[in-house]
Amino acid sequence: MVDYDRETALLVVDVQHDFAHPSGSLFVQDAPEVIKHVNREIERARAAGSLVVYSQDWHPESTPHFQKDGGVWPVHCVHDTWGAAFHEDLLLNGHSIKKGVGGEDGYSAFSVRDPVTGETGETELGALLHKHGIQKLVIVGIATDYCVVETALDAVRYGFKPTVLSDAVAGVDLQPGDSERAFARMREAGAVVV
Repeated sequence: MVDYDRETALLVVDVQHDFAHPSGSLFVQDAPEVIKHVNREIERARAAGSLVVYSQDWHPESTPHFQKDGGVWPVHCVHDTWGAAFHEDLLLNGHSIKKGVGGEDGYSAFSVRDPVTGETGETELGALLHKHGIQKLVIVGIATDYCVVETALDAVRYGFKPTVLSDAVAGVDLQPGDSERAFARMREAGAVVV
């Protein structure tokens, strides 16, 4: 269990229908169970007066990120669709950061990458956290082996102290052990996994 305070923010990563609902195009098997743990953390953070921020994939209809346009992923989280909306069971009470808006790969909540040129850019998350005087981040959400790990690694690079709650994340595990390898990468980078 982590403690929340004014210098600690909770970051809820991509708890959206396409990842967290059985009808979603990229459904993550353990996501529905994880939402209960995520909601518990939202309630704890709010009770302590901590900042709560949500990240949200928000793609255009066509992007090199999608298989149909030459990428690796099926179409998911197209802006203003049911799939891109936050899961209906998720408690919503905080800021929302949209990523992949211009068709970029948006694995990290902090940054995006052009899938063709490799050029990177920042989301508004880092500036938002600095504006609120945040030093530590608690990270929960989907998916452990993609957006959660990349967000945690960026959090370290941006000078925050991230803690990832293992019971409040769910992984894709395209290859067996991907989530465990993601946890190891986070620990090696300096994130705490509890």
